[in-house]
Amino acid sequence: MQNFKYQIFTSVIEEQIKNGILVSGERLPSIREIKEKYQLSTTSVQSGYDYLVMKGCVENRPRSGFFVTIKVNENIPEDVPKFLPVVSNVDFDKKVKLTSKSNKSSEQISFNTAAPTDLLVPQKLILRKMQEVIRKKGASILRYYPANGSEILRNQIAARATKSGCKINSEQLIITDGALQALYIGLASITESGDVIAVESPCIFSVLEVISNLKLKVIEVPVQYKTGFDIDYLKDALSKNNIRAVVVTSNFHNPTGILISDETKKELASIAKNNEIPIIENDIYGDLYFDGERPSTICNFDTEGWVMTYSSFSKTLAPGIRLGWLNTGRFFEQAERIKFSLGRSVSPIFQELMIQLLNENSYDRHLRFFRKQLEIQCVELLNTLRLYFPEECYFHRPQGGYSIWGRLPKEVNMPDFYKFCESQKIAFTPGDTFSYTDAYSYHFRIIFADRITSESIVRLKIIGEKVQSILDEKINENL
Repeated sequence: MQNFKYQIFTSVIEEQIKNGILVSGERLPSIREIKEKYQLSTTSVQSGYDYLVMKGCVENRPRSGFFVTIKVNENIPEDVPKFLPVVSNVDFDKKVKLTSKSNKSSEQISFNTAAPTDLLVPQKLILRKMQEVIRKKGASILRYYPANGSEILRNQIAARATKSGCKINSEQLIITDGALQALYIGLASITESGDVIAVESPCIFSVLEVISNLKLKVIEVPVQYKTGFDIDYLKDALSKNNIRAVVVTSNFHNPTGILISDETKKELASIAKNNEIPIIENDIYGDLYFDGERPSTICNFDTEGWVMTYSSFSKTLAPGIRLGWLNTGRFFEQAERIKFSLGRSVSPIFQELMIQLLNENSYDRHLRFFRKQLEIQCVELLNTLRLYFPEECYFHRPQGGYSIWGRLPKEVNMPDFYKFCESQKIAFTPGDTFSYTDAYSYHFRIIFADRITSESIVRLKIIGEKVQSILDEKINENL
């Protein structure tokens, strides 16, 4: 689906660069040539080329035209932390404190909150639709709704999934109070205290908190930069342990932004079926892709209901819209009981709001702007980090979602680094919070949910220069 007029030619250029048809340094058609070929306005063609320049695949040479960027091969590290496939008794109390600190000053620039900011939230649209819902539904939204959620909303969610090739039975859907509740219901319905589960690593700390509260034991499965979720590692762990469930993010993993390939998704679905082990799939970022079409889910390849997929509208619409869903597969009865014990009904006004937005395609129109703005902010922030931090640092380019995963050299004292960031009123999320181990002590997550301002760029430059000065001091000490 074409989201913007200029994509009729930018998508062709991107595909030709990807497939090697257009090579580094090759001259591209002029604005006039593109305009005539695709019947576009000069403004649309210029906007399209500006977009390609922003993405870094095209460069504009003054008085010469547009050319395919001469790219330097990105040096992706091979040394992703490896774990012994052993069971860990989870203890997350100390690390939770790192994630629960609130911003102390309105002057602080937050790169640590993975949620839409005022820049991305369609405030006028949401408030207008809420007012329409109140006028239309009146007192009915003050009463209980069905425990599993509105039938209309469940049908809409199932229909959207079908468009992406995922056949979901709306009768097996449960509307939840956000994605975290969906995860809790999924895990609680198939595990008991002391059970062993496999979970991706690094893993978002909110998921680790749920696991800790359910008193489960964990085997961490590494997410590789180049290949994503480590299937071979999982197979080895399955052969040696009684694993009761697997928790994985298939699309735009938080914090790395990695997209699992369809081949891996198929293999995970096959593992679930052959071993009769449920997979709980987090697809909360699936709609936030930067290129092409919406990616598939593991659920797309599940034929017997072993995959439980969950998502939410909080990350794509507004953080205050606490409305998620869980596709329970073959575990509906257990999940339904857990859901009922957590509360009779999810907010009726939020359910009716989403029904209205989905029915009128307002949500999809919003997503088109949302994705483009996220990608712009991602590229700008990534370029800033790579420009001002030493080359010994690594920042992984995400394929969608909200986050950039960074790593500093081991010469850097990380507690001192975070204190310096705090002095500059910059907030990152420490890598330690993404694992029960200490594997990510030198990593940190950077969120690009807000506009990148000249002030934030200056502060990031100062922090990057500080890291460089630390490395220079270490070199001088060794001379």
